[in-house]
Amino acid sequence: MQDLAGRTAFVTGGANGIGLGLVRALLAEGCKVALADIRQDAIDAALATLDNQDVMGVQLDVASRDGFAAAADRVEADLGPVSLVFNNAGVNLFQTIDDSSYDDWDWVLGVNLHGVVNGVMTFIPRMKARGGGGHIVNTASMAAFLCGPQPGIYNTAKFAVRGMSESLRYSLAPHGIGVSVLCPGLTKTRILEQSPSRPKAGLAATREGDPDELFNTLDGAMDPLEVGEAVMRGIRANAPYILPHGEFREEVQGLFDEILTAFPENQEVDPRRLAFEEGRRRITEQLKAAMPRGKP
Repeated sequence: MQDLAGRTAFVTGGANGIGLGLVRALLAEGCKVALADIRQDAIDAALATLDNQDVMGVQLDVASRDGFAAAADRVEADLGPVSLVFNNAGVNLFQTIDDSSYDDWDWVLGVNLHGVVNGVMTFIPRMKARGGGGHIVNTASMAAFLCGPQPGIYNTAKFAVRGMSESLRYSLAPHGIGVSVLCPGLTKTRILEQSPSRPKAGLAATREGDPDELFNTLDGAMDPLEVGEAVMRGIRANAPYILPHGEFREEVQGLFDEILTAFPENQEVDPRRLAFEEGRRRITEQLKAAMPRGKP
């Protein structure tokens, strides 16, 4: 997709951080943009910085299927058919899985995974029915590759978003709809702040921390607009992965090398098994070859 101008984009978590960086980058491309966020005060503050450009705010809890459908109807009535979807909203808990509760799981997965599912399931049928192509960008994280003890639920959700995006890329290619997964690293964002949308009852105790202390760890973090501009290049190239933070290259290479060493060497494999996997790989390669690739 080379020309984004004139298209309508829908960005969740759009009032701050990477979401607002995406909004700014899209407006610079000449898009009409719906900035969706759960907090109306944050939406109002973000809109006040955008100089009355072709953008509207819409309050949305991404975990709500009905809320997503209503937001999509409102945006398309005001800005036209959405063909660029950015499932970006995210929350985090900096705690281990074994120190978490079921309600912690429900909250983090409700936003980080089900919010992406809801965005996909709301807009894809509309985009397919209209034709005209489009692009979906799902925000995962380098936490979709790299794990530590914390944040366990966040890792789980981001791995799932990565897998969903890869599968969706194959199924939507025949419809001219590209899919990319965005995996950023340290970016100036509010995700380190405990979200005011977080339900209080039933959640495991976690260290709230001093917000000023937490935000000091973001010194040197990437500007959200820089991430947004990398995403625009990724859309034009129909890139499967958008990886703006080059400092992770060596670590990811080490991870993949470690995975490869876990496979047995010189193993005799049943020819029938080989034939099955070769058929699967051939189909996958044919799908990859048929995907249009632009220039960043």
